[in-house]
Amino acid sequence: MRFDTPPPMDDFSDRDDDDDIPGDLEDDMEIIEGYEDSDVDSDEANFDDDEAGGGDTHFPAPSRNDAKITFQSHDQAVFSCDVNATNTYVVSGGEDDRAFVWNLTNGEVLFECTGHKDSVTCVGFNHDSSLVATGDMSGCIKVWDISSMSTVWEFETSDLRWLHWHPVANVLFAGTSDGNAWLWKIPSGDCKTFQSFGAESSAGKILPDGKRAVTSYEDGTFRIWDLKSATVNHSITGSAAHSSTITTLDCSSTGDLVATGSTDGLTKLTNVNNGKVVATFGSANSERPGNPDETELDNSNSVESVAFAPGSSNILAVGSLNGNLSIWDVPNQMERHTCRHPGGIVRLLWNGQNHVITVCLDGVVRAWDTRSGQLVKSWEGHVAGILDVALSPDGKTIVTASEDCTCAVYKDLPD
Repeated sequence: MRFDTPPPMDDFSDRDDDDDIPGDLEDDMEIIEGYEDSDVDSDEANFDDDEAGGGDTHFPAPSRNDAKITFQSHDQAVFSCDVNATNTYVVSGGEDDRAFVWNLTNGEVLFECTGHKDSVTCVGFNHDSSLVATGDMSGCIKVWDISSMSTVWEFETSDLRWLHWHPVANVLFAGTSDGNAWLWKIPSGDCKTFQSFGAESSAGKILPDGKRAVTSYEDGTFRIWDLKSATVNHSITGSAAHSSTITTLDCSSTGDLVATGSTDGLTKLTNVNNGKVVATFGSANSERPGNPDETELDNSNSVESVAFAPGSSNILAVGSLNGNLSIWDVPNQMERHTCRHPGGIVRLLWNGQNHVITVCLDGVVRAWDTRSGQLVKSWEGHVAGILDVALSPDGKTIVTASEDCTCAVYKDLPD
């Protein structure tokens, strides 16, 4: 079913008392001025220089299979995955135009999310695990009720680029190839649109206060929005913006800062209260000599994933396609550690205050101690690159989605 003209969304604050959004953020943080290259020595895992950031065209066989469960219901590459708030279900979406909701404990399928017409690239559970959203590249978005295992809402946009739930409400936020962003109440479908400025929308996220959002674009610009009025609070354009596509972004849990990473190899930190860029970090070891036989992708310094430490604006993790995980001390603009990988980093996640989980094109999951910069554990099992990762809210389980057509469930995370 196609909804060509969605009903307008009522005032965003008109919701039940039990759906109240947290209060306003604190006053602006002190501006961090300037940028200088860090002289901090990098910490390396035991990888040879000619291995870092690259790999053979033939994927190496894993030395072991650490997966507790291997989910094999997909027929082609699996692009996306998520774990629900109660640590019981996983949703996965793939190139086979299919999505599944399945049991985290035993891998059994609860139900298949049918009706997609293209690769399912966006999946996610809502805040209370009652609903799950699936979106495909063609722009078909479906929301499913977990208890009834049925569709409760669907919509078609232009080509979908990203999709996220509101942190505390049944509100869905999405961005499309025409540069628009959309906000829907679920299941009523009441809608607000956030106008395009011409460039394709590349990423987006609702801020922790639930009242503002940030969207980024392929031209390197990004904007901070007021959700209630659907108007722009701040635009970061021109020399303050990135020089090429923004690939990833994250908001600090305090709501003060947004970090954006780009194919230009830079990470920018912006004060969301005044729209000022307060720091710019370069890709670590970007001048490292490379193997001339390596592909352009392997040599890229593109930033693929950024994440603030839980509960803090002071520590930022940055993962790049050159294989470097950088741990930044934000107030001092110092790079604490550079953690080397033998393949490009695709995604990273914090697990607690002291560990970062990375997944790579080499098919390996790694856990790093951010205090020492040392590798503390790795998990193998995939026979192709990992494309997405999710961490259970209790911090005990990792789920990965891979080009090898499977999802893997890993346990025994470091304390």
